[in-house]
Amino acid sequence: MFNDADFFKEQFLEVTLYIQHMIKVGITGQPGFMGSHLFNFLGTKQGIERIPFKDEFFDDPKLLNDFVNKCNVIVHLAAMNRHKDPQVIYDTNIALVKKLITACGETNSRPHIIFSSSTQEERDNLYGKSKLDGRKLLEDFTAKNNSGFTGMVIPNVFGPFGRPYYNSVVATFCHQLSHGEIPEIHVDGNLKLIYINELVEEFYQQILKSGMGGIVRYPVPHTSERKVSEILAILTNFKEDYLEKGIIPNLDDPFKLSLFNTYRCYIDYDHYPFKYVKHTDDRGSFVEIMRANTSGQFSYSTTKPGITRGNHYHTRKAERFAVISGKARIQLRKIGTSDIIEYILDGENPSFVDMPIWFTHNITNIGKDELITLFWINEPYNQEDPDTFFENV
Repeated sequence: MFNDADFFKEQFLEVTLYIQHMIKVGITGQPGFMGSHLFNFLGTKQGIERIPFKDEFFDDPKLLNDFVNKCNVIVHLAAMNRHKDPQVIYDTNIALVKKLITACGETNSRPHIIFSSSTQEERDNLYGKSKLDGRKLLEDFTAKNNSGFTGMVIPNVFGPFGRPYYNSVVATFCHQLSHGEIPEIHVDGNLKLIYINELVEEFYQQILKSGMGGIVRYPVPHTSERKVSEILAILTNFKEDYLEKGIIPNLDDPFKLSLFNTYRCYIDYDHYPFKYVKHTDDRGSFVEIMRANTSGQFSYSTTKPGITRGNHYHTRKAERFAVISGKARIQLRKIGTSDIIEYILDGENPSFVDMPIWFTHNITNIGKDELITLFWINEPYNQEDPDTFFENV
């Protein structure tokens, strides 16, 4: 005879087994470009528990020991990329590796370590040497420690929120073009690139394989190759058409969509709301809603006074909210931060706001009348792959 006690016992066992099988992942360098993207990406996945990391852990052995002791997998991203003295880069990166090794040894921890190396391993510079020597140190340690290791050799990475003049030439160009500066090309070489969304998926797949153990060197394949001048030409077109005129570029090419989502994050918040040109005569008024050189899905909504829609974010979709009647408040907040950006839009002066990826957003009718909002998004809604994650602003 099955009773309530049996049911709850079974449910408790299922939850316990689920928790036991959770992969506990810590990311050194979590606040950085790759680290923050990976941390947020893992937050959308089932079966992953994220162990928070702060940079100051490396300066406090007790905190670092406690961190490594909680992890099944450690993704070691913390590193210095640039400094006027290359020797400082080398010494810093090797010191971080050694501190991680010491913490694992002192706590008798055996996490699978995933190390972020670089294709610059093959070049004659101290940054590349720090990556090569750091990888070898971790390989030796994990072999002696009877734990797993994956050395990921990564090509040039670009994507939203990268630091200009530090993370990539793409970040630098995006910052310059969105702030009235003139980019310069010093060497027009071919860049082998991977978009950050593609890279964090690669990390995720290696995390899922971490239980297999062993020592693996994995050269991450690049997903695109472009000349520096070609990248600059695409980004310049975004500036001239999108930033200055509000025209959506052709986004059918995945590389251009990735560049577009990257470029948008460098636009100052006060660029929005972008005002439409309203033509009025004795017949009424006319407003051109948008020009787009790409396909997408158009829709509209009506919202009653006091009602809020949204509270979700996207990781790849480009989206536009256009208020044509009524009064609205649009709020955005970058995932992992607490600062809220707020815009007030009024149908008396129609305008739009574009939603950057990784920003949760909503729209509220703050007027007395019905709110009418037009929406455009670059891909039709797919219930099997919605790219919509709910989180309150």
